[in-house]
Amino acid sequence: MTTEKAGQSAPAGSVGAEHSTGPEGSPYMEGRPGAGRSFCAKRSMGTEGSPYTDHSPGAERGAKKQKKRRADAFSSCHPAVNFVYFLVVLLTTVLMTHPVLLGISFAGALCYAGRLRGWRPVLKFNILYSIPAMILVALINPLFNHYGVTFLFYLKTGPVTVEAIVYGVVLSSMLFISILWFSCCNVVMTTDKFVYLFGRVIPALSLVLSMVFRFVPRFHAQAKIIRNGQKAVGRDAGSGNLIQRIRHSITILSVLITWALENAIDTSDSMQSRGYGLHGRTAFSIFRFDVRDGMACGVLGASMAVFLLGASQGVTTAVYNPYISIGGWPLTPAGVLCFAAWAVICFFPSVLGAVEDARFASLARKARLERHLPWYLQDPVQHGKESSAPTAG
Repeated sequence: MTTEKAGQSAPAGSVGAEHSTGPEGSPYMEGRPGAGRSFCAKRSMGTEGSPYTDHSPGAERGAKKQKKRRADAFSSCHPAVNFVYFLVVLLTTVLMTHPVLLGISFAGALCYAGRLRGWRPVLKFNILYSIPAMILVALINPLFNHYGVTFLFYLKTGPVTVEAIVYGVVLSSMLFISILWFSCCNVVMTTDKFVYLFGRVIPALSLVLSMVFRFVPRFHAQAKIIRNGQKAVGRDAGSGNLIQRIRHSITILSVLITWALENAIDTSDSMQSRGYGLHGRTAFSIFRFDVRDGMACGVLGASMAVFLLGASQGVTTAVYNPYISIGGWPLTPAGVLCFAAWAVICFFPSVLGAVEDARFASLARKARLERHLPWYLQDPVQHGKESSAPTAG
């Protein structure tokens, strides 16, 4: 029933007001908060009792998670800045065996990975995999490498030395710190950024790299979907006896491979229909090198220059054979500057994100104080009272 039949008129300019108002005494008007608002106002504001409002615990958790996780500031920088940064950090982490540098790199990678992926999965990965693997490598390395002068005890395979154990810990730390940085790189360096950087220089390689980086997470997500579907019909890989579990696992793998082949055919058809490989084909990009990218390059370039200056003086060297010798220890002014510069490089994405979050929170508080709802989102009854109130003077 519309407002015209009821003898009531909707407020001027109210979009869809005939759907939100009703006659007096109608069940659509009684006891409903925000009655008389327009349909668009109800849909956008999510009034209580509206079918567009989901008060389930899952929806509330999802809203809180989406509110907490905003776009990362460093991810929005120019792709060249992101690529050069991860290239420098990964190469330095792999090539340097200095324990202080590795510790700083681990702290920076852990903070940034926790910011991108959440602290729970990152800590779970490190506790379940990184620490046990580091202990395992530290115990296995002395069994095959017997260099060093500090003997602990003897086995049938030879002497066990402190230098071999420490070097095993360093090697395993280097491996898992690199994995942490690669996980961050996988989130920041998207397919569009790879194609933008290398699409014109090496188009075939850039296409292959972008497809590989995109295929791995999609393959994992599709495998989870297939497994959940099989679990719904009681054919999960973990249900039944050993023979049944093997049969169910083979079924899931077969479905997954079939999906991958069909997806490859669809991708090739899509590329052909969009003119891939044709001469003179252009590409659209939304990336622009702005002032913030220049400031980031300046900070990172200056820090890298200080770090290389300290490395030229032997601060970053570390020797584990025949005895342990750590460069820059005890601390010297050159060592402090070198380690501080490396800390600035490793913590730069996290600090940049924290600064952007603080700025966003300040602007949000200011917006909440200065916010005034437009007339079409206000309560028509209250709006009418305010408009009809006599003015002074």
